[in-house]
Amino acid sequence: MGVLNPDSFTDGFTSDASSPTLVPATVEAFKAAFRDHPAGVALVTAATPFGPVGLTASSVASVSADPAALSFSVTRATGSAGGLLGADTIVVHLLSAAQVEVARAFARSGAPRFTPEQGWSSLPTGEPWLVEAPVALRARIVHTVPVGGSSLVVAEVLDVRLGERAPSLVYRDRRFHALDDESPQV
Repeated sequence: MGVLNPDSFTDGFTSDASSPTLVPATVEAFKAAFRDHPAGVALVTAATPFGPVGLTASSVASVSADPAALSFSVTRATGSAGGLLGADTIVVHLLSAAQVEVARAFARSGAPRFTPEQGWSSLPTGEPWLVEAPVALRARIVHTVPVGGSSLVVAEVLDVRLGERAPSLVYRDRRFHALDDESPQV
């Protein structure tokens, strides 16, 4: 197990396990701790009276299978996040490596979103739907818990759409990566 080097958060961890040193949970230390922890990449979208909204999320997690529920976090309640939080329903798209450019667009403020080239359509219930996403989970937000400057969102899954299986898109160390069945097993 590595030890966090408080002098160099960009280097992450050291290998001196003989004298563990704990550092205060500063913003920098917390980010360094999670930098090498890979996370799946998702797009969360919704239809609002002002048009479709969406954002890239690497915090999506399964909460319960019965009843089906998931969670994710947003860093503020304005813009796209505010639109999602105010929507009746949302769609969580679990992305494949082929959707990396869509993930990048939805992660950047002002980048083109919901373009025909990205492959968008609408579900019969009206929400924006990324047709080629391997998984789309239509859900209703049931709890929002403020935590510091963020909000933890818990949503009840109403419908599941399973598409073609494809290499997954993951986020690690501020970059997108492909993860597939050919990745080495340990």
